[in-house]
Amino acid sequence: MNQRQKLIAAGKYLLANQLAWGTSGNISARINDEQMIITASGTFMGNLSEEDFAEVNIVTGNTEGKRKASKETPFHLGIYRERKDVGAVLHSSPFYTTMFSCADEPILSELFIETMYYLENIAYVDYYHPGTQELADAITEQAGKANIIMMRNHGVVVYDDTIDEALMRLETLEMACRMIVTAKSAGIALKRIPDQVVKSFLEDSKYKPRKQLPAAMK
Repeated sequence: MNQRQKLIAAGKYLLANQLAWGTSGNISARINDEQMIITASGTFMGNLSEEDFAEVNIVTGNTEGKRKASKETPFHLGIYRERKDVGAVLHSSPFYTTMFSCADEPILSELFIETMYYLENIAYVDYYHPGTQELADAITEQAGKANIIMMRNHGVVVYDDTIDEALMRLETLEMACRMIVTAKSAGIALKRIPDQVVKSFLEDSKYKPRKQLPAAMK
């Protein structure tokens, strides 16, 4: 499949698994060093076609094609410019994740295998209106420090090397948030994996190569 087809499949997956709803959210993929495709404004995530994307020059920000690019294009551009390793960016508002974006409740990464890996680095940005340069600047500033950015009172943006890995990162986040809420409501105290075990897992377990962040390598 080409990148458009993969994003179409991702949109269907997001909707089918309650990781997105309606026209909320936007998704993109890098085509090459200078080009990305992103969902057009007002597209329904679960019913995308190959015509529902705009092609945008990552360097100049210029848009090609008949469709108007998502109003959130500025922060997608910021992530791709800051992170040359990123191949896909997903922004959505899953129920439990969005609940955490509206609260001060911590998201625990020391719960199980996938959370240790995918939720190791989470950053937060304050609320800014969708599509504003202020939001794009805030996200771009955090892009080198995390692979998940919680947007206060809005939702989340995740990014990774591939669309599939970005989906896994988002789904792990939503599952962890749901687990934390469910445990609290049931009076169950979640037991965290000790820090030294987490460190050993990330560095020695060979689960997956630990994701290196540009900020950590400077």
